[in-house]
Amino acid sequence: MAKAHNLGFPRIGANRELKKAQEAYWKGRISKEELIETGVMLRKNNWTIQSGLDWVPVGDFSFYDHVLDMSFTLGNIPSRAQKAGGDLFDQFFRVARGRSPVDGTSEGVAAGEMTKWFDTNYHYIVPEFSEETHFSPDVTRLIEQIDEARAAGVSAKPVLLGPVSYLRLGKEKGNIDKLALLDSLLKAYEVILGALEEKNVEWVQIDEPVLVMDLEEEWKEAFRKAYAALSGLKIKKMAACYFGTLGDNLDLALSLPIDAIHVDAVRGRSEVQKVIEKLPAGMELSLGVIDGRNIWKTDLTALLEWLEPIADKLGDRLWLAPSCSLLHVPVDLSLEKSMDSEILSWLAFAVQKLDELVVLAGAVNKGREAAEAKLEANRLALESRRTSSRVNIPEVKARAAAATPDMGRRKSPYAERAALQENILGLPLFPTTTIGSYPQTAEIRSVRRKFKKGEIDEKTYTERIRAEVRNVVAVQEELGLDVLVHGEPERNDMVEYFGEQLEGYVFSGNGWVQSYGSRCVKPPILFGDIRRPKPMTIDWITYAQSLTDKPMKGMLTGPVTILNWSFVRDDQPRSETCLQLALAVRDEVLDLEKAGIKVIQIDEAALREGLPLRKADWKEYLDWAVGSFRITANGVEDKTQIHTHMCYSEFNDIIESIAEMDTDVITIETSRSDMELLDVFDKFAYPNEIGPGVYDIHSPNVPKTEYMIDLMQKAAKRIPKRRLWVNPDCGLKTRDWPETKASLKNMVEAAHRLRETA
Repeated sequence: MAKAHNLGFPRIGANRELKKAQEAYWKGRISKEELIETGVMLRKNNWTIQSGLDWVPVGDFSFYDHVLDMSFTLGNIPSRAQKAGGDLFDQFFRVARGRSPVDGTSEGVAAGEMTKWFDTNYHYIVPEFSEETHFSPDVTRLIEQIDEARAAGVSAKPVLLGPVSYLRLGKEKGNIDKLALLDSLLKAYEVILGALEEKNVEWVQIDEPVLVMDLEEEWKEAFRKAYAALSGLKIKKMAACYFGTLGDNLDLALSLPIDAIHVDAVRGRSEVQKVIEKLPAGMELSLGVIDGRNIWKTDLTALLEWLEPIADKLGDRLWLAPSCSLLHVPVDLSLEKSMDSEILSWLAFAVQKLDELVVLAGAVNKGREAAEAKLEANRLALESRRTSSRVNIPEVKARAAAATPDMGRRKSPYAERAALQENILGLPLFPTTTIGSYPQTAEIRSVRRKFKKGEIDEKTYTERIRAEVRNVVAVQEELGLDVLVHGEPERNDMVEYFGEQLEGYVFSGNGWVQSYGSRCVKPPILFGDIRRPKPMTIDWITYAQSLTDKPMKGMLTGPVTILNWSFVRDDQPRSETCLQLALAVRDEVLDLEKAGIKVIQIDEAALREGLPLRKADWKEYLDWAVGSFRITANGVEDKTQIHTHMCYSEFNDIIESIAEMDTDVITIETSRSDMELLDVFDKFAYPNEIGPGVYDIHSPNVPKTEYMIDLMQKAAKRIPKRRLWVNPDCGLKTRDWPETKASLKNMVEAAHRLRETA
């Protein structure tokens, strides 16, 4: 009998209960005990939903981030968080966001660096390793949750981030080789696994996703050493690999002394037969057959045709699961009360994916006739999607087919454009700007909500949003910023806003997924061919420009980010969908230029996020991703200054492709990494202008002027001063007004002092 299990479940709650409790706790509105009780409630609800599975994940819940949880389970806590006092709960939030509620009016500490979890839109807190690093394991969290799960009546399968992936995903601070920490790290894992063994835990899931990446020989040897060291423990170990194929690590993975291996059979279907052929006689195989990264229904009949011979061969050694943790999809489709009913029938969120898994396992174990009614309903839904006239639009496909590389070339090289733009814009040395959004107050969110519900008319809505734009412009004028933004009060999300105005999209009412901490996003669902029926931003931007003589940036989201931050159709190549998006946003860029907007920012925060995990596949992706951006941005005249923004990713290894985008100005996140991202410019002469973010907007800490001056001086050692901008890391929508004003005041002061000493 094949076993059904899950790798992880969304932790935010069906109605974002975790987000609401987190933010209430940080603001002092609820106690620590109330926050902890919310966690208990959410875990219990999640286990109830998963009770039909043979094995249920435990330890996948977190109050902020599962990688940070692993750091605390290992006792790898930065000293700056410990020295500030308080208990582990306080230290946890200091690393996560720079402060805990007990810190009061203190300055807080530097938050842990945050970056993308592989090629997803989830962000994790990067483990830190230094000469002071030592591991002091604490299994309290896991043991408590195992007891809770057993009380809830489910078979608990604890989940740990594996030792080699944990090391690989961390960052060295100072003169240290993190692989030198492997021996001491393994001792900590032995303690953790030993404690689970004492609790009579039968199976533990050890996530080792770096096995789907390129690994140097020393890291392959680290795997051999690690699992040899853990092999003496009797607890059964399942190594979970996801987000891609094992590739040249296949033999390595199957040689490890483990009891089972999980592979991604959605992204890695092509190598499953090879895995089966080489699977050691005593090893069990978990196949991730339900897509944990997207929201389309699975073709269960086609999947069964593929699976049944495998089940016949493996018998009891076969496990079935989603491809990865369901952290990356919304919780429950049944909460959608107003979505288009036809498209709704094509979708599956986390709860529905587990339903598919149970149906699939039942059909494998008992025969298709046992699930015939559900299989038939599945077939009808898929046929509806395949034959819908709303999906494929001939004129959209024809326009994309006619696109040429010439559409992506600026008329003149950067040096000539820069001279023209300098004359037109008249900006000082170290010009200041912000990334786009300003604090989204409860009042602004209420205005948008009431307008969507029809509780206020369009005239009232427009005036209230314009009033906020006037406020944002006035604040920037008072602060003395050089290039202004309108603040984006009309936008709920940088992708959803545009998706709402493009044909080919549909929207959920409650399709939230966690991006990091308490930050949840509701990705739009891209189901068909894309076109822009009318301008999307012109009225707001031109109104804002009418309020000031300073340059006002037109704010757009780029095609690659819209693609990567949407749930994307899976019936055509992503490159084709991206080109359709590029052409739609290009129309908006050209309309902004015609309207007299001299500076246009096209955010590509997620460009690197879509980068394949194997370097051999990078070129193909970067060619079409950069090509799509260029088509979007480069149809303008030389006098128009094009900006782009990227955040919370490592850019050093793709810097040449970023330069190929040929934007006049790029703003990037650098403050959490202490400008380490700029190290690449020691070797690569970046040709255009750059704004390295000088303060971390994901922390409530107000940065000091001296701190920002120091960061810019580090940047000036790599980039000529005349090509440097001063700006925050990212948009300010999640911040409060008092800290925003204080931070920007210090930032403008930093720029003034830099000019004085230039």
